[in-house]
Amino acid sequence: MLFEEKVVIVTGAAKGIGKGIAEGFFKEGACVIQTDISEKEVTEAFEELKEKYGNNKGFPMRVDVTNNSDIEKMVKEAINKFNKIDVLVNNAGVCSSSLVIDLPEEEWDRIMTVNVKGMFLCCRAVARQMIRQKSGKIINISSGWGKIGSILFAHYCASKFAVIAFTQALALELAPYKINVNAICPANIDTDMNVSCNRSFANYFNISLEEHQKKVLDESPLHRLGQPQDIAELALFLASKDADYMTGQAININGGVILH
Repeated sequence: MLFEEKVVIVTGAAKGIGKGIAEGFFKEGACVIQTDISEKEVTEAFEELKEKYGNNKGFPMRVDVTNNSDIEKMVKEAINKFNKIDVLVNNAGVCSSSLVIDLPEEEWDRIMTVNVKGMFLCCRAVARQMIRQKSGKIINISSGWGKIGSILFAHYCASKFAVIAFTQALALELAPYKINVNAICPANIDTDMNVSCNRSFANYFNISLEEHQKKVLDESPLHRLGQPQDIAELALFLASKDADYMTGQAININGGVILH
């Protein structure tokens, strides 16, 4: 298996893209540390994948990525059990919709704290271990909205633009230690978050959710929604030796709706 005995941390992995990425690493034999803010949901997700793919040496864990104590505990438990961390996937994130003129300051802070600060705290803690190892792969989940702005989602776009800038800077800092840092920019993925975003647009344009979803598919060159497994395949590539010469990149995976 491609990642047999490799130690992989995936945050925000109870459902959606995060769970899909965790499943990809399960399939390839990795020791998966599957984390989420909901202990119940992430434990259920881990047990489901373990039953599907056989016993896994990893473990589920409740981690609030905005809490540095949780992150330090996550890294400590990984090192205590495996003595290394090979891959970190920063997937944990939140989203909401609002026009800028109506956006509460507290909501701006919430989005930035989870999506940007949470990623920074995880990267900082894991990078310290990877520097000691002189190896590792860090994959940050940004968004198509990390490359283009969108009405109703200015605060979310800003957070995902920040993920890309941070990824580029960290890639330069960690390159001397043979640590690769890249970002994935998904769009139009079949998740609960995507449905919520589509519902916000539908309400704004005063059309039905179904009408807006059809419009999204009509405008996509590949005429389908992406699946979490599509993102998982890209994450597996970036975590593999095949991507050893890639760092500081922000890679689109969106069915062709964003081309830069």
